[in-house]
Amino acid sequence: MHKALFLLRKIPKGKVTTYGELARVTKSSPRAIGQVMRRNQHPELYPCYKCVSASGRIHGYDGCLKGGKVDKKISLLKKDGIEIRNKRVDLSKYLHKFE
Repeated sequence: MHKALFLLRKIPKGKVTTYGELARVTKSSPRAIGQVMRRNQHPELYPCYKCVSASGRIHGYDGCLKGGKVDKKISLLKKDGIEIRNKRVDLSKYLHKFE
C-alpha cells in the first residue's frame, strides 16, 4: 500500500492536501499520487477526497473526472467544514502541510 494513503488519515478534519504535497513527502510525482488516489479501493479508510490540485481545484473522485462523483467529493469536503467556491478550495485557509 502506498505511503500517501496512510498520510491521508493524518489530515485533520477541515483540512485538505494537494497531490504535490503528498508527492513531496513521499518522494513521488503529483501524477503518480493521482493514480494512487484513483486506485484507492478503501476511500472510507483512506479519505482521498481530501486531496485537491495545487490550485485548490477539485478534480475527480473514485476514478471519475466529472459528474456525480465530483459532486460527492464536494459534498464530503463541505461535510468536513471546508468552503467550496467555483469547485475550488482556498488553500491559504485549508491546506494541511506535512512535516
